[in-house]
Amino acid sequence: MVKLTIVGRVSDGLPLAQGIRYVNEDNGNFSCYKQQGEFILKEISRGALITPSKMTILVDHHCFNYMVENGVVFIVLCDSSYPRKLAFHYLQDLHKEFQKFDKTLIEKITSPYSFVKFDTIIATIRKQYNDTRTQANLSKLNANRKQDLDVITQHLSEILEKRRSAEMLEILAPTPQEVSSLWGSQHLEVIALKWTPITILVVVSAVLVWASLVLTNTFVIPS
Repeated sequence: MVKLTIVGRVSDGLPLAQGIRYVNEDNGNFSCYKQQGEFILKEISRGALITPSKMTILVDHHCFNYMVENGVVFIVLCDSSYPRKLAFHYLQDLHKEFQKFDKTLIEKITSPYSFVKFDTIIATIRKQYNDTRTQANLSKLNANRKQDLDVITQHLSEILEKRRSAEMLEILAPTPQEVSSLWGSQHLEVIALKWTPITILVVVSAVLVWASLVLTNTFVIPS
């Protein structure tokens, strides 16, 4: 069964639409899965998962299937028993409907899940895919049986571990020390040119005086 749908923008990872939630899903579980879906969207946006345009991500007894087309991510959460081929047919249908909207309008959206016009479209298409035993869905399953073998599968825990490792490397990476504006200024050069010769003369004079005293004490004949 299709339980959660998220449509987002690749450029900034902004979720645009999500459709109507599955009414029988527990509130806590739904919030958790929604956060995971948003995390996947962000990872695609930052380039961590963008290489495959289609992917299946396993989590608990469910799986996320996503598809990237024309700078837009279509993500669906299903039961692990739900046919993957049917899930991607669902995403393709969403993509076809999404293409009917003005692209400039999509680019102007700034608030998460504010593309409410697409929510109703998601709900309509979702109803067509909830029952896998309809004639239309059985026909899709029986056509091109090898099609879904090209989709990469990964577990969400692996993606989370890679993200944690990347964050740890960022923390441990040395940061260049900022040069003080005083030490890098021209004022210091002027001061150095002015006082360095004087400092050298003072040091040399002090050494000569100390040396003369030492020599005097050494060669004085005791009476």
